[in-house]
Amino acid sequence: MAIMINLEYIFKILLVIHIIAGSIGLITGTINIARKKGDKLHKNVGLFFLYGMVINGIAGLLMTLIHSNPFLFIVGIFSIYMAATGQRYLSLKKILKGEKAKTIDWILSTLMLLFGIGFLIYGILILLSSNNFGIVLLVFGFISISMVYQDFKNYKGQNSIKNFWLLIHIQRMIGSYIAAATAFLVVNNTILPGFVAWLLPTVILIPLIFKWSNKYKIVSK
Repeated sequence: MAIMINLEYIFKILLVIHIIAGSIGLITGTINIARKKGDKLHKNVGLFFLYGMVINGIAGLLMTLIHSNPFLFIVGIFSIYMAATGQRYLSLKKILKGEKAKTIDWILSTLMLLFGIGFLIYGILILLSSNNFGIVLLVFGFISISMVYQDFKNYKGQNSIKNFWLLIHIQRMIGSYIAAATAFLVVNNTILPGFVAWLLPTVILIPLIFKWSNKYKIVSK
């Protein structure tokens, strides 16, 4: 009984941390999406977004160890990976000139690869038991592996876009924001149809990813 009480107490603490960090991520992410890019304020606000999303994700993962929640687990993994690699790509500006990716870059991508493979395997297993959530896991598994494949190519300097680091920074940070916004809507939604809450952040923000990627892309000649 004492162990159960302690675990529930820990869960409540983690939940508070998860909510606070997630709120910081949503607020700072909204600020940086809405205002000028690249200036000092953008960079400072971006650091708060990074820390908020990473802490939010870690707290979410720890919560799933106490109470199993596949949705929270997946959102936590993606929030951490996309925010962390999105920030790390800013340090890979010279990789096309021979600079090497750091150990932390390979660790982040390798861990995501392992999770992606895990999503695929688990997705297949529960699909075989007639659980349609397996489709969600398969989708996230393929997305994970495709992003890691992109990472490995970039770490080896195999990219024809000069400022690939900037484009992936934009894509990953907005992707992390989409994960947080989707989780917020799904958990707190009392008005919208369920599928709308799931898709609304993606529908609104994916066009911005394409817009800014095309705007800032510089192709090597």
